[in-house]
Formats: sequence, structure tokens, C-alpha cells
Amino acid sequence: MTTAHTTHTEGHSRAHTVSMWTLVSLIIGSTVGSGIFALPQNIGSVAGPGAMLTGWLIAGVGMLSIAFVFQILARRKPHLDSGVYSYVRAGLGDFIGFASGLGYWLGSVMAQVGYATLFFGTIGYYFPVFRNQWVLALAVSVLTWSIFFMLTRGIKQAAVMNVVVTVAKIVPILAFIVLVAFLGFSWGKFTFDFWGESSGLPFSKQLQGIMLYTVWVFIGIEGASVYSKQASKRTDVGRATIIGFLSVLGLLVAVSTLSYGVLTQQELAALPDNSMAAVLEAVVGPWGGVFISIGLCLSVLGAYVSWQMLCAEPIVLMANDGLLPKRLGRANNAGAPFTAQLISTVVIQFFVIIFFANQTSYNAMVQLATIMYLLPYIFSALYLVLLALRADKNPATDEVRPDRATNSKHLVVAAVAFIYSLWLIYAADLVYVLFGALAVLPGIIPYVLTKRARGERLFNAFEWVVVTIVVIGAVFAVVGLVNGSLVL
Repeated sequence: MTTAHTTHTEGHSRAHTVSMWTLVSLIIGSTVGSGIFALPQNIGSVAGPGAMLTGWLIAGVGMLSIAFVFQILARRKPHLDSGVYSYVRAGLGDFIGFASGLGYWLGSVMAQVGYATLFFGTIGYYFPVFRNQWVLALAVSVLTWSIFFMLTRGIKQAAVMNVVVTVAKIVPILAFIVLVAFLGFSWGKFTFDFWGESSGLPFSKQLQGIMLYTVWVFIGIEGASVYSKQASKRTDVGRATIIGFLSVLGLLVAVSTLSYGVLTQQELAALPDNSMAAVLEAVVGPWGGVFISIGLCLSVLGAYVSWQMLCAEPIVLMANDGLLPKRLGRANNAGAPFTAQLISTVVIQFFVIIFFANQTSYNAMVQLATIMYLLPYIFSALYLVLLALRADKNPATDEVRPDRATNSKHLVVAAVAFIYSLWLIYAADLVYVLFGALAVLPGIIPYVLTKRARGERLFNAFEWVVVTIVVIGAVFAVVGLVNGSLVL
């Protein structure tokens, strides 16, 4: 996962000037992030090589369909330019739009703690002081608040930093693939226990376990819809999305597959979070681990700054749209959304305390954040299903309508994305779903207060069903926390 968003002002300033190959590089750069560095351990902890390859096949189809959902919506609803949440709000109403925006925001906030844990955990491999849980929590807190004060002064991420971060993450990944493929990969080791029988888990459970990790490393693919608006030729957009997506998928599959040819599944599962470094170290010695670790630290630090800056965006958008109090979206004299950034930073700090007090692992943070990101994915896909179904009967006046054959293709893409997203919720560990509901619940309070202050109806019938499900899930989470049956 990495920064996927391009601010809309940037998007408009470069409108219709981006070539296909530049578009491809933007998609690759925005999707490949810190998650790939932890991938060998993540995958090895739940699946054997057979389930891993099957999981990537399913994820490839599912995540490509999600990428195309946002691209199609960007084309059919060009006036909606407030990010992924705007599509959901337009099609399914204020509260479902709010829930999607809230989920995306919470996912970004939780991901920040995961990023910082991976960053300092990697440093801790070489500097033992950072292996202490509370030193680690303090370091994450200091980093978070330092970036907050920098951002409130209106400081933007420099273009040179984006270049450094991109090179820092892509070069080590390519070096890993080449070195491991030619120096360390063993076909015998890869095929030994191919179906993961020694783990004691049936194939279906291995497949289920791998799915949220595959989503995590693809978070950001929705950014292709933002970039598609900048393309010099519309015909380039579909090709660039496919080429960019397959390139990312190729990197992810290569790193996963090659790792199983160096270490067994059990050995991979026992690695630290920065597991790509550990795998390369096993092949070429300590310098390989240091090389990957430097790349990871630069990549994660750049992503941390970007995501903390962009954490404020959903709050600002929803405040401007009247779903949250207007004052939350106001900018200070430096042009920074001070209140939205302060709220995001305080909530990041809250999750730092919660996660570290419970000794929550990086893996658990990843899975919980991914559940949050699935909310806009599910509802955006559902919106496109409804849009395609009613295209002939009751076309919207603000829609760029496709012909009947194209509309049918859109319906198929949306249906695949919707079913895949629902299956991911089913495949997730129930504990993350329940804790996700608990995380969403407090956010409903300012929404209700804003609606009441504006004299507007709180929820329609469908929204009441969603609210009820969230409340029930949150109650089960609280009961589980109290009696000790649920832990992060």
C-alpha cells in the first residue's frame, strides 16, 4: 500500500496532458508501497505456495474489477471529483456516502500506525532500543506530531521527495527479484509441501487467510480513476490501467513466489515484519538485508508524510458537503486544513495507545485497516450495478451514458467487484469485522448532530439497516473485549 491520491487541484492543472506510459508509471508508483516489503511473512503466515498462487489469481481478477469500477464511474459521472466517497454518496445517499468516507479515513489512520511500526521495527533490527514496545510507541507518537506541526505550516511534500521515494522502493524490489531468481531460488524447496499440508490448515482456510493481505498491497489502485482524468487520449486509459495493474501484480507474485523458493512456509512465517530483507539476507548475506531495509525506510517515511497529509482530505470533503460541521473543513492562514489534520493526528495517537497497549501486531493492524477500506469498494461497486441496471429505464441527467453493449460490460465488471468485495468481508477474521464496526460507531455521532442542526432526516430505511448492523457489531465487540474473548 502507498499513496494513491492525487489532489484534485493537481489533477486539473495537468488535465489531458499525460501520455499512456506516464499513466502506467503513475499507477505503478501509487500502488506499490510498504506492503510488498512485508509480503513474504504475511503470505507465509497463512498459506502454502499453491494457495498463494490461487489467491493471487482471484485477487488479480477482483482488484482489477475494482480498479475498473472507479475508472468507469469517473467516466460516467465526470462532475463527481471528491474522491471515492463522492460516487457512493451520489448513488446511495448521504449516510452510506458518509460511512464510506469514514471507513476510508479510519483505514488511512490505522495504516499510519502500521507504517510507523514497520519503519521503527526495521530500524529496531539494527538499533535494539526500538525493540522496546513503549519506546516504539513514543517514537511513533513523536514522528506523528512532528509531521502534524510541519503540515499545519502549509508545507507540501516536495516533488524531489516523491522521486526519491519511488526510486527507493522500486529499485530494491527489482534487485530482490533478480538476485533471488538467479542466486537463491530452489524449485525443490518451492514445490516441497506445495499445498501447505504441514500447516494443518485446509486449502480453503489458507485461501481465506491470504485474501486481506492481497487487498492491502493493492490499496491505491482506485487512484487510477484520478489519473484517468489526466490522460491525453481516452483510449489510453483502459490500456494503461491493465498494463499498470498487471505490472504491479507481476511484482507481487514474483516476490511471493521467489520467497517460497528460499525459505519454507514455516520459516517465512517466523520472519520479522520487514521480511523481504530477511529473505534476501538469506540469499546474499547481511548487505542484502541492509539494502532492502534502507529502501523500505525511505519508502515508508515518504508514504507516512503523504498519508498523514491526505488523512485530512475525507474530513474536509464531508464537511464541505454538509455531512460534518463546516468548521472541520476550514483552512488556516497557511492554507492547511488545521482542524481536520488535528483530528486525524489525535485519532492516530489514540490508535497508537490502543495498538501498543494490546501489543497488536503489524499483521493485525493491516487486516483491520483493510476492512475499513472495503467499505467504499463495496458501495462503489453496488452504485455502478444500480447505475447500469437503470440506465435504460431511468437514465440520470448528469450522466455520460454509454451504449447498451458497453453498459452491459459495466454491469458485469461491477457485479464481479461487488461479489469479490463481499467475499472479502466473509473471508476476513470476524474479530476485525467486529472491531471495524466499533471503530465506525463513534463517527456516526457528529453526522447525526450535523443532520439535526440542519433539520434534515437522519436515515432512510436502508440506512437504518446499515446503522443497526454497525451497532450490533459494535456491541458484540465491546462484550468480547470485556469478557476477554476478543483481542486485537
